[in-house]
Amino acid sequence: MAKVYLETSFFSACVSNRDDDGSLWRRQESQAWWTVQRRYHELMISAEVLGELSQPSYPNRVPALRMTAGLTLLPVTPEIIGLAKVLVEEKVMPGPESAGDAIHSAVCAVHRVEYLLTWNQKHLANVNKVKHLQLICIRTGYIAPQIVTPERLWTEE
Repeated sequence: MAKVYLETSFFSACVSNRDDDGSLWRRQESQAWWTVQRRYHELMISAEVLGELSQPSYPNRVPALRMTAGLTLLPVTPEIIGLAKVLVEEKVMPGPESAGDAIHSAVCAVHRVEYLLTWNQKHLANVNKVKHLQLICIRTGYIAPQIVTPERLWTEE
């Protein structure tokens, strides 16, 4: 089973009630992935995901948090904070280094998670960011996760 880290935007898409075409498509793809694919993967999150979903202003936070129950919770360690700091300093990810996309990426690299599943195409599922992340991870002794959107991580077993 491949290790898959579910980033906040995945849960957000699953429970979104927005009705624009893009949101409807992301919700459909995310819900299909959750229904069919989760049994083929070892699913993981971090305290960063829980913190983002728990914000009082986060839309549909209760059903999103409910989805995280029972998933493997990866710790955010000083080593992860250190790598996140490098990712921000090298302009791979936006700051702060103690939160957000830098933490998601660093959690995956340090814990050797194979896939980071996200809809964030600005900072994560972005060809330029992925290449830069791979270079920094190699330079610092880590292996970068493959950053994918749900429709690109489909296993048939």
